[in-house]
Amino acid sequence: MDKHGYILVMALYCLFFMALIATNHAAVVNVKTKGAKGDGVTDDGPAITSAWKEACAGAPPSQLVIPPGTYLALVVDFVGPCKGPIEIVARGATIKAPPELAKFTRDTWIKFMSVDKLTLSGGTFDGQGQATWKSTKCQDSQSSCSIPVNLRMNKITNSVIRDVTSLNSKNFHIAVLASDNNRFENIVIDAPGNSVNTDGMHIAKLNGLNITNARIKTGDDCISFGDGSKNVHVQQSTCGPGHGFGVGSLGKYPNEEPVQGIFFRNCTLTGTTNGVRIKSWPASYPGAATDIHFEDIIMNGVQNPILVDQEYCPNNQCKKGAAPSKVKLTNVSFRKIRGTSATKVAVKIACSPGIPCETVEVADINLTFNGGATSECSHAKPKVVGQCVPKIC
Repeated sequence: MDKHGYILVMALYCLFFMALIATNHAAVVNVKTKGAKGDGVTDDGPAITSAWKEACAGAPPSQLVIPPGTYLALVVDFVGPCKGPIEIVARGATIKAPPELAKFTRDTWIKFMSVDKLTLSGGTFDGQGQATWKSTKCQDSQSSCSIPVNLRMNKITNSVIRDVTSLNSKNFHIAVLASDNNRFENIVIDAPGNSVNTDGMHIAKLNGLNITNARIKTGDDCISFGDGSKNVHVQQSTCGPGHGFGVGSLGKYPNEEPVQGIFFRNCTLTGTTNGVRIKSWPASYPGAATDIHFEDIIMNGVQNPILVDQEYCPNNQCKKGAAPSKVKLTNVSFRKIRGTSATKVAVKIACSPGIPCETVEVADINLTFNGGATSECSHAKPKVVGQCVPKIC
């Protein structure tokens, strides 16, 4: 080997050695070193947040460790940006919120914000919302209440959330906003069917999200999509009890961003009050939803298994004769949906009379009801493919 070759080899060796040293010095912070007790009584929120700040500012790829145990926390903030990739390891750990709603002064319990390349591995997050669901205080005076979402993710990018459980949230379980290119894997969401306003996952204003193997039981929509949701894939997931999988409601607020590219595949719903649903308000602001597809879905005793509802108006909030919805629905499909309906009308496609739906496909449907299922269509002429039970409109 000549002199130049020797120098090159040594330079490469030094670079490798320096990279190895840097990896070995990646920050690892255990919440116990910041004073977390894990006794289920002490408020460990400040200790967990302090440990996060140190890991976030440390040499990447950094790691925050929450050892097995039960941690009480009033609020926890996982806020970036961090120096590089960071992982929260919480396998075997249960974090509990105080059950008293009066202790909360904000609408978020656990906050994730402005972090790139986050990995959240494991952890059970128990909102202890039972007393909140029973209370009528916030229904009477919304302005005086801050009902916290269990996990709120804002501006989280290129990240993986896996093996996480959300229990008994006082409000939505998981809210994902303005967070692009993320994956949720092996997620458990669990609350009883009578839990109020506890959407399993609410998604809005993002581009790129994959949800795989989510098992959701709750008192509201299992997964709901607000405006600006784009390129979202949900597969191998279950829902029930709950209100089903829903796009919308849309059109309630001005300047809503379009919804585009929502795909549900290989999912099962059991005993839900709706199946797969798209909903928009009458007398709405203009909006659009396109490329919405549901395929290979099993219904087990589900009410309203297939529903497009552009006259959505819960609790009689709308005036009779309200103007039609101004949300345009285009390129929507329901394919290979089968099982049992708990309502006689198994397929209902009620589009806006002002802006009728365009390009709706119903293919290979087999939904049965004791006494015979039926379908209804208004302001839509769906394309029917294959054999469909019930007969489509």
